[in-house]
Amino acid sequence: MSADSEPVIERVSHFIRLSANLPDTQQNDIASLLKLLPTKSHETDSVNAEPSELNIKNFVDGRGLACPMPLLKTKVALRDVVAGESLYVVATDPNSQADIAAFCRQSRQSQTADCLDLMINEVTDHSSGDSKSLQRFATIYHFIITKTDSN
Repeated sequence: MSADSEPVIERVSHFIRLSANLPDTQQNDIASLLKLLPTKSHETDSVNAEPSELNIKNFVDGRGLACPMPLLKTKVALRDVVAGESLYVVATDPNSQADIAAFCRQSRQSQTADCLDLMINEVTDHSSGDSKSLQRFATIYHFIITKTDSN
């Protein structure tokens, strides 16, 4: 992918835009990982609802890392994300799901920190699928965290 384009991928109930500032290798990794997420269902109750757009500014690949490393890497990567931008995190440690969800909830309760919305919290299971190099882990936890203005 060229560095000057921002590809848009439709997944779940969001349009996901990859920042042109991401290196090509990260853009390719993210695009491959996003393909694992379910596509938007056109049989939803809110037919007229417009899907929201998420701008992926940064990426944390926590596959193969034990707890608490995915959360720590997430906290560091969020430093480069401003309000309205998102961070895409993937992890394979089951504890990361509880850790990252709790971290985002805690940020919403704090008056001093930026608020974090956990926009996508999906689990993909590939234990019965084919063994591609990207899918060397049976279960992958996907998170898209959007930083919002705390005011």
